[in-house]
Amino acid sequence: MDIVKVFGTNLKKYRTQKGLSQEKFAEKCGLHRTYISDIECFRRSIALENIQRIADALEIETYQLFIDSNESED
Repeated sequence: MDIVKVFGTNLKKYRTQKGLSQEKFAEKCGLHRTYISDIECFRRSIALENIQRIADALEIETYQLFIDSNESED
């Protein structure tokens, strides 16, 4: 499992389900839009504090960002 890809994929999935652009979502969690973009494009690792901020802004439990939906397909 590539944790950076799993996290980035889940972030994008939950963000788009809420109908939020990267810019609006970044504002909601107090981060920069390019930071969110880098996470979703698998170009950045994330500090624990920012993981919690992202989960809080998505209104989900933190662990949900780490569930590999492709794991069951292997």
